[in-house]
Amino acid sequence: MLEMALASLLSRRLTVALSTLTVALATLLLLGVERVRTETRTSFAQTISGTDLIVGPRTGGMQLLLTSVFHIGNGPDSGVSWASYERWGQDARVAWRVPIALGDSHQGFTVVGTTPGYFTHLRYGEGQALRMAQGASFQQAHDVVLGAQVARQLGYRLGDKLTLSHGAARAHHDGDEAPHEDEHDHAQHPFVVTGILAPTGTPIDRTLHVSLDALTRIHEGWESGSASLLAQTGVLAAAQDTATAPPTRISAFLVGLHQPTAILGYQRAVNQFQGEALQAVMPGVALAELWQLMALAEQALRVLSGFVMLMGLLGMLAALLTGLNERRQEMAILRAVGAQPRHIAALLMGETTTLVSLGIACGLAGLYACILTLAPWLRSSYGLDLPVRAPTPTEWQLMGGTLIAGALIGLLPAWRACRLTSP
Repeated sequence: MLEMALASLLSRRLTVALSTLTVALATLLLLGVERVRTETRTSFAQTISGTDLIVGPRTGGMQLLLTSVFHIGNGPDSGVSWASYERWGQDARVAWRVPIALGDSHQGFTVVGTTPGYFTHLRYGEGQALRMAQGASFQQAHDVVLGAQVARQLGYRLGDKLTLSHGAARAHHDGDEAPHEDEHDHAQHPFVVTGILAPTGTPIDRTLHVSLDALTRIHEGWESGSASLLAQTGVLAAAQDTATAPPTRISAFLVGLHQPTAILGYQRAVNQFQGEALQAVMPGVALAELWQLMALAEQALRVLSGFVMLMGLLGMLAALLTGLNERRQEMAILRAVGAQPRHIAALLMGETTTLVSLGIACGLAGLYACILTLAPWLRSSYGLDLPVRAPTPTEWQLMGGTLIAGALIGLLPAWRACRLTSP
């Protein structure tokens, strides 16, 4: 019976090809939406690991996470005072602290002002430490460490010089001819590339890292938001070798505690601090808020993908029902050689299941082809890493559900064939 089904399918190549293509495209969309959703969650969850709390201005946990860790959006101008950073950073419960200062950019990429502890304490993925692919961390005031994507996309090497711009970075895409940033260059303060980080698959790859001292020095004379005459003429730059006072404010700081049991107490103390409007958020809780906000959009995409799959299966059903009248002679011959109506029904069920299986296989192959083709562009433009990996349990369930739905749809043409061939 299987050989007969395959022979029948081969005799109707065009109809079979169109039906398979319809199911394949629907499968590609269904699996693609699920793969992007899964990898996006994984990428966000693995961006920051081993950090107990993020402390910043009282703006909302999700916004603090997005601005300080993912560099999405613009944080409030208030930031955190250096006095509060010192006060809470020196708490006996704190094992380490890393300041984060934002507000500058370079050709569309975010600049982070921090300390060498950033490269020591920050973790990503499954607790992996940052690693230098080339060079070393900044040692002098005007050293800069580049993320892997910044170095690759802009073609920087160790020893190259670059200047920063005052203003937050906007989205950067390949092929842009001009930087997406405010035209306020710190031309009097060139930086030297001393290190390039190994790829991490996180926003760190799209970030330039400089010392807090460097940011303080290049912002002298920029208190009004643009360069003063002294800064433009280099008078302030000439005094850069003098001792630099710590910055008055930073954007946020990351905290690691000695004991996990102290997290809630430390968080409550920061949130209730009367000296400044601060908040301490747990990265995992903030991410949960983000996924809760995105749940409706995810569900809408799933429903849309399921609807497309349903339309694909219904289109295949219409093609099968239309072809029944054209196959009356074929079925009459089968009846003449002794085939029972149940045999003809089984033949049509086998054809339908084979069509759906071919469509699913082609859709899965199309998914991997799209990943291989689009992965570099998605990584460079949006920071989304889509590795080629085996289907997840959820994807197997989706493919299994599609196969079952296709087999059930095949019942209608099978029943119709039984009616047509019954004596």
